[in-house]
Amino acid sequence: MILTETQATDPATAGGKGASLAALTKAGFHVPPFCVLEANAFSGDPAKPTPKRGLKTALAKAAATLGPGPYAVRSSARAEDGAEHSHAGQFDTVLNVPKTGLLDAAAQVWSSGFAATVTTYRDLKTGDAAEPPAIVIQQMIPAEAAGVAFSADPVTGLRGHVVISAIKGLGEALVSGEKDGEDWLFDAADTPLTAPETPEVLTIDQAREVAALARAAEAAFGAPQDIEWAIADGTLHMLQSRPITTDLKPPAQRDTNLVILDNSNIVESYPGLVSPLTYSFATYVYARVYRAFVRLLGVSEPQIATNAAVFDNMLARLDGRVYYNLGNWYRALALLPGFTLNRAFMETMMGVDEPLPEELTQAIAPPDLEGWAKWRDYGRVARVGGGLIWQAIRLPRTRARFYARLNKALSRGDAYKTANLTELAAEYRAIESELLDQWDAPLVNDFLCMIGFGLSRNLLEKWAGPKGLSFHNDVMIGQGDIVSAEPAQRIAKIGAMVAAKGETDAEFAAKQHPEIATEIESYLAKFGDRCTQELKLESIPLSDDPAQLYAAISAQAARPVTVHEHTDPDWSVLIANPLKRTVAKAVTTWAKARVRDRENLRFERTRIFGHARRIFLAMGRELTALGKLSDPRDVFFLTVDEVLGSIEGSGLTQDLNALVSLRKAETEASASRPDPDERLTIRGAAITAPVATSAPPPPTGDVQQATGCSAGVITAKARVILDPRTESLTPGEILVARNTDPGWIAVFSNASAIVVERGSLLSHSAIVARELGIPCVVGLKGATEWVISGETLEVNGETGTVRKLT
Repeated sequence: MILTETQATDPATAGGKGASLAALTKAGFHVPPFCVLEANAFSGDPAKPTPKRGLKTALAKAAATLGPGPYAVRSSARAEDGAEHSHAGQFDTVLNVPKTGLLDAAAQVWSSGFAATVTTYRDLKTGDAAEPPAIVIQQMIPAEAAGVAFSADPVTGLRGHVVISAIKGLGEALVSGEKDGEDWLFDAADTPLTAPETPEVLTIDQAREVAALARAAEAAFGAPQDIEWAIADGTLHMLQSRPITTDLKPPAQRDTNLVILDNSNIVESYPGLVSPLTYSFATYVYARVYRAFVRLLGVSEPQIATNAAVFDNMLARLDGRVYYNLGNWYRALALLPGFTLNRAFMETMMGVDEPLPEELTQAIAPPDLEGWAKWRDYGRVARVGGGLIWQAIRLPRTRARFYARLNKALSRGDAYKTANLTELAAEYRAIESELLDQWDAPLVNDFLCMIGFGLSRNLLEKWAGPKGLSFHNDVMIGQGDIVSAEPAQRIAKIGAMVAAKGETDAEFAAKQHPEIATEIESYLAKFGDRCTQELKLESIPLSDDPAQLYAAISAQAARPVTVHEHTDPDWSVLIANPLKRTVAKAVTTWAKARVRDRENLRFERTRIFGHARRIFLAMGRELTALGKLSDPRDVFFLTVDEVLGSIEGSGLTQDLNALVSLRKAETEASASRPDPDERLTIRGAAITAPVATSAPPPPTGDVQQATGCSAGVITAKARVILDPRTESLTPGEILVARNTDPGWIAVFSNASAIVVERGSLLSHSAIVARELGIPCVVGLKGATEWVISGETLEVNGETGTVRKLT
């Protein structure tokens, strides 16, 4: 009459629940000890069942094997917990039963098989006659928390989503509907899509453990499961598992494609949320520019055409943030001549913090060449090398032509202010053809800069050791014609003018003193397109809101004038060998010029983006005037193709406001969530990527080591700045930031040192710090969490050491 855990395998005798518990036990789940009383253990009148002879004694013996009570006594009918009908809540359950009460409790559950509610349920669902259930007797768990979980969402029908409802203590009140539970929802990547603001029942780790238990049950039974669970003494127990009987969406086909997204590099240009218009514009720019890049390095037109999807998808946008699609960057690099000959060097060109998985690189990289094929590739590399030498020789001419095209394109000035939509679309198309399709000078210079910077640094390290690396940083200082340093220099100059007039407020001083106003107007005429996050079209430039500029000038006015003098480094002390010294000096000087040109050409990119910003805003103005948008700035919630399509006729909808409303809602939702991880590994389509973060813990201890890129040692109070538009730096403080861009120059001008979470030796913050003569450390992960504003830091810009002193 009584089946043990190993015997209760047949639903015909053990019932659905009993057989399920036996299967769970066999599969290794942590199931409380149980046994099953067969349905024939009682007979006679359902209202007053008669136990079979010896049942009471048998129950006592069985209970002794389960451990001390109390016990839970539940039904286990043959059709219960089935794939089609669950019979949930139709039979009685008796909890906290002592050994002496097992017979009576079992009789009660047996009788419930003939209750009116069960009969009605069967009439509606199966039409079968009433019959008594088998009975599960299980050791009670003194639950601290309990509840249910579904390995698929029974409401939306989505597979892979886990729904959890939890309650303190026993789960019976939750299952019966007497009390509401604490609700959690996890996606397939174990990311919480819904979670309580202040969890009271489960921690996030416990909730994830329950979700994993539900998924494990689904894997064990081969179908989505509805489970009951309990946590006691820190251990998660499985109480039962049954198939989900509601209709679910069909399972997606298995997709094992590996996608790697990474923003460790691009975050300097596109931090935080990025509008649809900016993203679509950037995607277009990258596609055009990098086609030209590989063409320049000897990739044939048929190869470029065959790989069109690679160049069109070099970027990805996840939860409003921009990432590099590293697989496509690798595919583009793999097209270059000599990739198989110097694969490791090519891979370092990608500039990411960690290498790509071998699985991805092996699938993408072309096979190693042998024999004549290898020599042919050497020939291609030689041709490319010769071409690069020729490009280096004619770079001044290429650069001059680029500036001529740029100045011609931007010379049309304020025409956008009175242009209609057709004229504005034509102006944008002119930017494409005149500039984006002829982006030769920045491409050539950037590539030569990368080669020259790396080669000169390696030579100095090889011939002078660690001192050579420090010397290399010093050599890169003192480029008076680098445009990135000019804003700080001009802000310092205007600040001194304000102080000389005895003023403290720059905006007030400009109104009182024409010469100060003239200097500020001159600054805005040249740098008006510079702003925080200046490559985002939706950003508001200084020309529209100069508040940051006024704040920086006012801060400079209150700061003692400091002069950063750059002295020429002594090469003879570093490298004694005359030949080596001559070679190293020549290469380093050439690299220094490429770094200067790189920064100056990046400023021209800012001007182009500023021009595009004005054109798109003018389009927004006209679309608003026509009633197609509610506000001119709503244009940033559309893509380039959608805006131009509405003008040129290729658009797919007339209801632009509906698209804007959708995108605004998505942006608000994205803004409410923390940034996704810096590196995302996705299996399948990119749309399946998780949208929440699992940020690593911040650094600990009083000393951190990162990349030093501007020599000097400073001890001062630190200030963590996350948004320079709303936060300011007191002169002399150490700036600590996640990432910076040229728009931070107003903050830089007040800093005594810079510590940044992201960046490299060629990042904007490193170059400007070297020009300003202040220590700089980049790549200190978690710095904004590790440092608390007001703490005193010692920053060594040569060694990259940052030390907390208080």
